[in-house]
Amino acid sequence: MDAEFWHSRWAENRIGFHLSDINPVLTKFWPTLNTTRSDTVLVPMCGKSVDLAWLAEKHDNVVGIELSDIAVRAFFSEHFYTPMVTSIGNGQTLYEFDEITIHCGDFFATRVEPVDVVYDRAALIAMPENMRKMYTEHLLSMVKAGGRILLVTLDYPQPEMDGPPFSVTKNEVEQLFAGCKITHLDRDDADESHPRRQRGLSRFAEEVWLIEL
Repeated sequence: MDAEFWHSRWAENRIGFHLSDINPVLTKFWPTLNTTRSDTVLVPMCGKSVDLAWLAEKHDNVVGIELSDIAVRAFFSEHFYTPMVTSIGNGQTLYEFDEITIHCGDFFATRVEPVDVVYDRAALIAMPENMRKMYTEHLLSMVKAGGRILLVTLDYPQPEMDGPPFSVTKNEVEQLFAGCKITHLDRDDADESHPRRQRGLSRFAEEVWLIEL
């Protein structure tokens, strides 16, 4: 899966993964991370998520990374923010407004100052299996010792649906974050009325994890 796939999704407004409201998983489980206002928060592959604004109400430094400039510009426009925009080379553009900074460019070519906390709702599950180890290693390289990650994954029979979003099993989470303390916070199994189930999936669940470095 290459960058053009995601550029096309945003250009064609095929963004079913975008939530128009704050993710209830975030509001319910963020307190388990025991954060402080001074903690720097990283949101990889943030899109135009309204979760960024929610996090900015609670933290002085919220950092997003997003490939699509359409998504980044839409985020600031929809919140009536006028960011300072700076080209920083290597195909990267920096958007800054008050507590929020978004690095627009390739995730794997982006480096940020080490952060305290990560919120990953849609990044790991956007990665095909052959990229997930590389993604996790790069993500962990940007987190301080003692940092925490709130991770959301999906569990469903992968042969029954093409991703993204992809299924990431419990065993894979444990392998990817080997050496970290992993706490399973929640599993929400969808009933037959769920849109994914109605499209033919025999099961579909959202899982929430706390990863501690």
